[in-house]
Amino acid sequence: MVDRFEFSVEPEEADQRLDVFLISRLGALQQTGELDSAPTRSALQKLMDGGCVKVSGENRKKNYRTKPGDLVTAELPALRELEALPQDIPINVVYEDRSLIVVDKQKGMVVHPAPGNPDGTLVNALLYHCGGELSGINGVIRPGIVHRIDKDTSGLLVAAKTDHAHRGLAEQFFCHSIKRSYIALIRGHLMEPAGTIDSPIGRDSGNRKRFISGVIGGKRAVTHYRVLEEFPGYSLLELRLETGRTHQIRVHLSGLGHPLAGDELYGGERGELGLRGQCLHAATLGFQHPESGEYMEFRSPLPEDFEDALKRLSRGLVK
Repeated sequence: MVDRFEFSVEPEEADQRLDVFLISRLGALQQTGELDSAPTRSALQKLMDGGCVKVSGENRKKNYRTKPGDLVTAELPALRELEALPQDIPINVVYEDRSLIVVDKQKGMVVHPAPGNPDGTLVNALLYHCGGELSGINGVIRPGIVHRIDKDTSGLLVAAKTDHAHRGLAEQFFCHSIKRSYIALIRGHLMEPAGTIDSPIGRDSGNRKRFISGVIGGKRAVTHYRVLEEFPGYSLLELRLETGRTHQIRVHLSGLGHPLAGDELYGGERGELGLRGQCLHAATLGFQHPESGEYMEFRSPLPEDFEDALKRLSRGLVK
């Protein structure tokens, strides 16, 4: 089922980006109670790419500039009944208030239910911990989820309790104003002590689980890196994401010929250095609180298997 909405562009609304116009109009409907949950800009753009938004009967891109009298129609998927169930799963809560919650996700935990992982996820844990009070913008299977990190990536993640907080956080991610830094252990040594990887990412046609960099027509992806320390055969990096594509750090480093230690999917070895999955940790997360506007920043220590791998390298216990 879908909900259909029609809006006529008023003269004072002319020359706006189409996605901005729709976010404003749908947000107003939510304020009046006519819409349960307005989508984020990124979610709306995906609907637009799928032909769910038309201007006077024609498909338009997100950056189309509105004109007075344009008739904008949007078909939004109707909210479904809750599919993810609360589960009493321990989580490490770093910060929490009535609008949002910051958790330090352990390695091995999937963020939200999906085929093959129907429960035992962070979403299930959050639904229990927060008493079901999570935003509904991303649908019933991903309530509260503003961004994700991979199953075997540990570290910081923020989830929204209210739709207002969700939209505010999502807008910061969209504008790349969120501060996100990662610590990674890679194979080999990079040519430069610091630099930027600016290479588009697309899905690998030969393996749907993988992505590759340098793809013509792929999504723009930018990763900044700095070498922290070098060991025989390995390097410790700090990385800052400018964009947030699926597997971005893993794909970019693999594309340089320096996969993450333990990252079997992208060229590392299973169980390498005693690691459980890729050696990648979301160490820093900073953002403006969507309610107060206060800048907040959180840091997470390295997980045990990461620390153990560094100790083995520093002591020369790896040949």
